[in-house]
Amino acid sequence: MQTYRMKRLTFGAALLVLMTACDPAVKSSGDEPLLDPSVVQNNQTASAKSLENVPVMTIENEVHEFGEITQGEKVTHTFKFKNTGNSELLIASAKGTCGCTIPSYPKTPIAPGAEGEIDVVFDSNGKSGSQHKKVSIVTNATPSTYTVALRGQVIAPEK
Repeated sequence: MQTYRMKRLTFGAALLVLMTACDPAVKSSGDEPLLDPSVVQNNQTASAKSLENVPVMTIENEVHEFGEITQGEKVTHTFKFKNTGNSELLIASAKGTCGCTIPSYPKTPIAPGAEGEIDVVFDSNGKSGSQHKKVSIVTNATPSTYTVALRGQVIAPEK
């Protein structure tokens, strides 16, 4: 009977350790931290009961048509946006649909009424034909996820 209690106690302690061992500040496999839980728990985010004090990301043009380019060329476009909400806009991450689409974004808060830019580079190396590459932007705004895109044609050189 004593052995059974010891096994249960040991199992319970191990389970408790496993449940509390996860650190919310753990880094992702990339250079960016995972979304900080305080962004989601902040009462100024989209989950708030009152939506009047949340940031709103208004993007000038969500799709950029780059036309025709030759395979191997890189296209860079700057997506401009404005925080049209009533509190600071925080961008937690911006990720392309593939490794050929690389975004860079402001890491500092964007004040209400202020503008910002997200630069996106599309590398057409190894690509051909019609291309539609998206970038997902995760924020503390309403809505929390925005999408911008680059579209165009990649012409492969004749062999």
